[in-house]
This record gives sequence, C-alpha cells and structure tokens, in this order.
Amino acid sequence: MKFGIIKERKTPPDRRVVLSPKACQKVLSNHPKAEIIVEPSPIRVFKDEEYKEANIRVAPKMKDCDVLLGVKEVPIRSLIPHKKYFFFSHTIKKQPYNRKLLKAILDKKIELYDHEVITNEREQRLVAFGRYAGIVGAYNGFRTYGLKFGLFKLPKAETLTDQQALISELVKLKLPNIKILLTGRGRVGSGAREMLDAMNLRKVTVTEYLEENFKEPVYCQIDASEYNKRKDGIRGNKTDFFANPQEYQSNFLRFAKVTDFYIAGHFYGDGAPYLFTRKDAKSPEFKIQVVADISCDIDGPVATTIRPSTIAKPIYGYHPPTEKEVNFKNKSAIAVMAVDNLPCELPRDASLGFGEAFLKYVIPAFFNGDADGVLERARMTKNGKLTKRYQYLKNYVNGK
Repeated sequence: MKFGIIKERKTPPDRRVVLSPKACQKVLSNHPKAEIIVEPSPIRVFKDEEYKEANIRVAPKMKDCDVLLGVKEVPIRSLIPHKKYFFFSHTIKKQPYNRKLLKAILDKKIELYDHEVITNEREQRLVAFGRYAGIVGAYNGFRTYGLKFGLFKLPKAETLTDQQALISELVKLKLPNIKILLTGRGRVGSGAREMLDAMNLRKVTVTEYLEENFKEPVYCQIDASEYNKRKDGIRGNKTDFFANPQEYQSNFLRFAKVTDFYIAGHFYGDGAPYLFTRKDAKSPEFKIQVVADISCDIDGPVATTIRPSTIAKPIYGYHPPTEKEVNFKNKSAIAVMAVDNLPCELPRDASLGFGEAFLKYVIPAFFNGDADGVLERARMTKNGKLTKRYQYLKNYVNGK
C-alpha cells in the first residue's frame, strides 16, 4: 500500500499535514508493506528536508500512490481520478460552497474518506483538530479582550512556536475581576480549558458563577444540559437533550447577564435551540463584551457571529442595536473572534496530535482488513456513487 502526502493547495494556505516525518517512520516500521511518498511543498510546517532526513521519499509522484492524504479540500482541478483520498471535504452538512467538489469527486470515480466521519462503532470521532482549535481559540479570545479594552497586546498565535509559547504569554497577564464562560466539554472545550487552567484561573460552579461576585478573574465551564432546559419544565439531561433537542429551549441568558468574556466551544446540532439570538443581545441585561466563537456557526446559535474572521484579521465588532458589523473598539460593540481555521495557527502541534490519532486508528485498517469498520464508516464515495451511509447527500449533489 503506497501512501502519498499531498501538497495543500487551498487558499489561504494551510501548513498542517496528516503525518509528520516521525509519524511516517512509525508507519513504515509498523507496516512493512507500506510505502510513503511526500509531495514537495514550500508551505508545509515540516520542511521537505525534514522528511528526507527521516529517509522518507519526497517526490511529485502522487499518481503512483494508492491513498492520498491531505488536510483541506483539494481543488477540483488538482483531483487525480480513481484514487483514494483523505481530507476534510466539508460536504457532510450539505455545505453549498463544496457541492461542485463532491460532484467532481463522483465524476472522477474517486474514493473519498472524510476525516470528519472517521469514527468508532459508537459514532465517536477518532481523529480531529478540535483540541488545538480550543487551545488557539482561548488564546485569541484573551488577545481580543486585551485589544478591545486597551489592557495588553498579545502577539498573534501564528507567530509563536507551540502551545507552551502561548501559555508563556498568557501567564504574564494581569486580568481584571472578570467572569469567563466556556461552553462545551468535548475536544474543543477541553483544549480551551487547558489554557484557562494553565493560567491558574479559578474554576467555579454554576451556582457560584451565577450568584457570587469575586475579587479575581474566574471561569465556569458548562455543557448543553446547563444552558438549555426542557419546554415542559421536566428536569432534562444531556442524553435527553441530544436525543430530543426540539423539546428544549435556551437557558443561556442567565449566564449572559453575568458574563464578561464568552468562549464558545460547544457542538451545535440540527434542531437544537440557539444559545442566544440577536434580540437577546439587545437586552440591557446582556453583559457579554467579548466572544471567542471557536465553533463558528455563521448566523447560528451565537448571534454575534455574523461571519467568519481570518487569521490575518481575526476580530470584528458586532453592534447589537443595528445588528451590523462595526469597529470592535466601539463602546457599544461586542468584540467577536470567529476564526474558522484556528488549528492553522499552531500547525506543528496540531499536525503531531492529529498524526498520532491517524496512526492509531486509520493506518492499521489498511492492513487488518478494516477489522473495526473504520474505513467503511468514513468512505463517502465509491465507483462514482455515494455509499449507502451517505445517500442522504444525493439531492445535494444534484443541486436539489
């Protein structure tokens, strides 16, 4: 089995990679029948020379490979017919902007495996960059807070080498006695919490957060069962919420009334209520002044996120009275950080973490007959057709 690590061609460029030089060495060591070719790239976080020094072949011979590994979407013009591809296609939610990409994949009879649907038997994701989105998102949130109020100027995350470098900057900060709210306990929420804990910020309970005042900055981490409540008044729980989201309504405003800085690291599913609406943000009781929206669902559950921002220009202002974008330093504006490709700012750490999971869960499946069904669940297309699991995308592909 010959694997090819493709050059990332999407704009803006992404420096991440599925397998680092050391990860490639482990693949070859653990699987004698495996071969790897790395396509030359001037932007990849691991240089071509680093692969060569690890005795990994670097050559523009992707047509000779069986399986091609990438991170972001491959431009249609660069797709090689009849190959197996791994990358984030951003099509499983019927994203309009990538419909033509999925159609081209079918037309070229490409076998597509999407990183986002590499799961175990319980439908839990096995490989993801979420932790690193949380790490960078929390850092960027504090950077936004400092710039919004002129308190401090943190360097951009992309100029720093790794997570520890981000932490080294954060621990220098002297924060006012603010309340910080973090939603989500998954990979993203856990990554953000790592940063809050590294700053030695005090974590408080929901009751303490809602009812008490503090002489120091504090944070509270909550999940869906705490910012939603059943419409019928019956006590709900997280399991019931995910099974019956239509039976719930948001209970987020009780937090918004006492929160200064909000980090959104939750997962938002179809049918779930919005955390807060544009109408909610207009309330005099709505106290949030800075939002770091790591989840970044546009015009969705976090009403202040009206567009994604970029690594180059990560912050914009949302003006609740007019529901328009303004300068984030405007006194009436909520400062919003909504970069939708945060792990790109920490490409080396993110690539190393992703590669470890890919080595553990995906590579073995090519050599053990896919014993755990990992490949079968992630395979979206085969022989020019959608696989059974992804037939729901048929009308989407056809433009209906």
